[in-house]
Amino acid sequence: MDIHKNARLTPLGRERMVSQICRGQTPKAVSEAVGVCPRTVRKWVRRYQAEGVAGLRDRSSRPHRLRRPTPQASINRIEALRRQRWTGKAIATEIGVSAATVSRVLKRLGLNRMSALEPAEPVRRYQRDRPGELIHLDIKKLGRIGSIGHRITGRYRGAVNRHRGIGWEFVHVCIDDASRIAFTEIKPDQRKHSAVAFLKAAIAYYKRLGIKVERVMTDNGSCYRSNAFRKTCQRLGLRQIFTKPYTPKTNGKAERFIQTSLREWAYARAYDSSRQRAKELPVFIQRYNWHRPHAGIGGHPPISKLGLTWNNLLRLHS
Repeated sequence: MDIHKNARLTPLGRERMVSQICRGQTPKAVSEAVGVCPRTVRKWVRRYQAEGVAGLRDRSSRPHRLRRPTPQASINRIEALRRQRWTGKAIATEIGVSAATVSRVLKRLGLNRMSALEPAEPVRRYQRDRPGELIHLDIKKLGRIGSIGHRITGRYRGAVNRHRGIGWEFVHVCIDDASRIAFTEIKPDQRKHSAVAFLKAAIAYYKRLGIKVERVMTDNGSCYRSNAFRKTCQRLGLRQIFTKPYTPKTNGKAERFIQTSLREWAYARAYDSSRQRAKELPVFIQRYNWHRPHAGIGGHPPISKLGLTWNNLLRLHS
């Protein structure tokens, strides 16, 4: 429990107080020394004699017995109705008790939230064995920079973009499932032509690293559902996989990479312009792929998953 800021005694202070009584001092003398009444001193001495040091700790103020406890039959009825998705007020009206009583019972049963009625879906983690088996694509919209933004100045969000008409730019991201090697480009929009151009650039990037891409996972955005993107996947020999609708965790590796890039690149410093921010993106990607330890692959940089020799690494890095 939290100790009140004006509390005269703490568990350690109570132990010292009891030890003074054991050495022969009177409760009155000890109470005057610590600033409490003699009755309080005698209370803690009794608890110490009955339970030892454990008796000097704080306890709940809840009474041991209730004068009119809620009958067990009513508690069982409250639980049964709650499991049928009844609200607290509806349960109170049906049983004839107060809403506060229903709230206390549900909290004690751990059913005060509707989410508690359905067990959480187990986390399903997956990782491909070979680089290139699957790549994840996604898009993050960023506001263009006309001045220092709300994260620095404290203005409400969107004030610069809305009042000056600066607009947006779109960061297309790609990450390999097995190695976590990432590739990004900034495009003026998120339409099908930009998505197709980015896909081709990403495949070429992985090809330079010796990675042959087999599958590509995307969300259900219109640019990825377009015929142009589908035909491009067919020409490149890629199998396109879509995420489950309204379930971004299906594409979790891309979502997590976006969070990392925002924290370590887009919002890492106060940029003066969008051009300055764009110039820092390749620097971040180079560090992410070649030097930054990645927790998802044992604390190694993504490039280490390719199993290349030192000479090949130097050639690719140059």
